[in-house]
Amino acid sequence: MAGAASSAQRFTVLVLAGDRGPQDPVSQAAGVAHKCLAPVAGRPMLERVIAALTASPYVDRIAVSLNAPAIIDELAALGPLRESGRLRPLQAADSPSRSVLRAVEELDDPFPLLVTTADHALLTPAMVDHFCRESLASRAQVTAGLTASAILLARYPQSRRTYLAFREERYSGSNLFALMDPAAMRLPELWQRAEQQRKKPWRVAAVFGPLLLLGYLLRCFTLDQAMARISARLGVAVAAVKMPMAEAAIDVDKAEDLALAEQILGERA
Repeated sequence: MAGAASSAQRFTVLVLAGDRGPQDPVSQAAGVAHKCLAPVAGRPMLERVIAALTASPYVDRIAVSLNAPAIIDELAALGPLRESGRLRPLQAADSPSRSVLRAVEELDDPFPLLVTTADHALLTPAMVDHFCRESLASRAQVTAGLTASAILLARYPQSRRTYLAFREERYSGSNLFALMDPAAMRLPELWQRAEQQRKKPWRVAAVFGPLLLLGYLLRCFTLDQAMARISARLGVAVAAVKMPMAEAAIDVDKAEDLALAEQILGERA
């Protein structure tokens, strides 16, 4: 159990909910105008994510970055959170990294900032607690949640993910990031470059320089060794938070993900 988090331990949260509108494959599969409104087991994805966040003692305020902030008005269940001032819609920028930068500029005292996505429909309070607790314990300035392929595939062998391969294991992203203090904002240009290559892991590695790229391609580094080298290269302490829950790696990015999320939530019920 996480226990009650002190005010110093509580995170501001940014939920990235921008999308491609009706052309998004999940929007098309669900018959909605915006991906974040796609129902999963009868409940809109964005509503599910916010419910998981508000159930964690580590979460304070929540901001949602949307193509049009008025989208949030379509979710009546979120009305009380908005009225209390705990939930705030923001205008999304033209990419996730720029949306983070815009949110940091608009929010008062945003750090530590937990960043997740509206398509993390399987997010649970336990995942949030684990990630926040381990991010605080790491004393890093930037953390990223990663799930080992062995954990994911043991539960969901049909799940297709993009993996980062290290000496000991392959890891999938978990759409959980933390910017622990203002020093994390030294990286905006790097984030944008990595973001453009996120489906090509070797090109992401290349963003960090030729030696790290070579080490990645030869699988010379463990995950922790890679984080240490990235930290030294960037001058910012970066750490991975290993997520023990298989579902942490599953977001709803395509129609088959939507079907898998429906199946998993049906089994939870």
